[in-house]
Amino acid sequence: MPITPLTDNLIHRINVGDSLTRSAARYPRNIAIIDGERRFTYAELNAWVNRVANALAAGGYGPGDALALASGNSVEFLVTYYACAKLGAVCVPLNLGWRPQEMTYVLNHSEARGLVVESQLVPVLERAVAEVDGVSDVFIARGVQEREDLPFAGREAVPFASLDTGTDTEPEQLVGDRAPLTYLYTSGTTSFPKGVVGSHTAVYLESVMMALEARFTEEDRFVAMMPMFHTAQLNCHCTPAIMVGATLHVRRAFDPADLLDTIGREGITQIFGLPMMYRAMLEHPAIDSTDLSSLRRALYAMAPMPDALIRRCIEVFACDFYLLFGQTEMSPTATLFRPEHQLSHNGAVGTPVVNVQVAIMNDGRLEPPGTIGEIVYRGPHTMTEYLKNPEATEAAFTHGWFHSGDIGSFDDDGILWFRDRSKDVIKSGGENVASIEVEKALYAADPQIAEVVVVGLPHERWTEAITAFVVATPGSRIAPDDVKEALRGHLDSYKIPKSIIVVDELPKTSTGKIQKNVMRDLHREHYSS
Repeated sequence: MPITPLTDNLIHRINVGDSLTRSAARYPRNIAIIDGERRFTYAELNAWVNRVANALAAGGYGPGDALALASGNSVEFLVTYYACAKLGAVCVPLNLGWRPQEMTYVLNHSEARGLVVESQLVPVLERAVAEVDGVSDVFIARGVQEREDLPFAGREAVPFASLDTGTDTEPEQLVGDRAPLTYLYTSGTTSFPKGVVGSHTAVYLESVMMALEARFTEEDRFVAMMPMFHTAQLNCHCTPAIMVGATLHVRRAFDPADLLDTIGREGITQIFGLPMMYRAMLEHPAIDSTDLSSLRRALYAMAPMPDALIRRCIEVFACDFYLLFGQTEMSPTATLFRPEHQLSHNGAVGTPVVNVQVAIMNDGRLEPPGTIGEIVYRGPHTMTEYLKNPEATEAAFTHGWFHSGDIGSFDDDGILWFRDRSKDVIKSGGENVASIEVEKALYAADPQIAEVVVVGLPHERWTEAITAFVVATPGSRIAPDDVKEALRGHLDSYKIPKSIIVVDELPKTSTGKIQKNVMRDLHREHYSS
């Protein structure tokens, strides 16, 4: 076979789809995916992906074409993702927490040509697609309910199963190493979300890094319960698991009873969730009777765990705990807060991972340890650009580093401490106060606080008044004045909240991140009234 650009590319390229091909060759009989009652070996999964990819290619899809994906966690989600990768098409996962108008914006902005949508999501997506001219193909996946009627927003929709008709031979498509694999849209707070362009190189090396840093192997059995449309679940867990030939147990949502049962019954070796999920498992009656001996590691994200919670987790789950820190633009992991630091440096966010250089910068100047400034990154995990937004891209890459928008510092041990998002620093009485510092102090001051968020609200005297919203643990009551008094042992007096407001729940994104902007907007008139 003569050497052509295509054959040279097939030999040398970096393509996330090839990681599945190679795992299927190495471990054809290993179970790759367990989705409810359905189980697929690596050979079966790879063949399915190839059939879908070849069917899409027959329909004219190729490098650069965007295929949107509206799906909960399912094997169909991963089949679509890997089929796009092998073709060089761009997968555009839609955040299921978006409103229809946000989905309309993303479909238009990404110039999505087609849409894969699960049956139960059809009503929402029909409203979104009705305002989009460019989406010509709609494929309806089985989802959690069967759908008989297939007309869709004036278009003819076909079952996703109709794509399971191509040949199962490996697609041969020229795909550049830096070609886009995904457009992942970051959650917007005051405007529509920005499209983060993630390349094959970035995701491939992120996946290799996670497998290396956390020692994933083909004998691992992971639970995937966080949303796959979010890069943390998709690229910190799913793509690394498939790269090494591990097994993924797919769950559509977190349920403490179901997760504990799955760990004990299936011998799960790794779980990934939010701090509140670990708290829920610890408080569940089944925790004492569940066999947790198979667990090797437990990962968490979005926020450090309070000291009392992480100590209890380590005692009960008896495995290694890791905090993942980064952002969508970094594919997403930039640092790991490692098992050996969980108790000695509680509240930190860890040390840089393989492939990523981390520094602190102020006004273009790199700072020494101990200095607070903006956290900046370099490395091949970094996004290519913000889609169709050269101004935002240029601002993010100024001074030759990617600017995170996070404020932090390194200590003398070389460990990174996250202070706050720059937009969440509270300017109160002429002082800058990190909201996360106050949140940590509240957890330490009162163990009856299950969740907390601290924001600055407009105030005639203080400019912004430090204000805390707290959720009590089940069956407990929180007395705000007592909490304020307890805080005196943890904070300088000017950092103690002017108000502590007890609420039943806090607004969250679909990935569990507390929406501070929502709390600021809802309670903007708190002090004026």
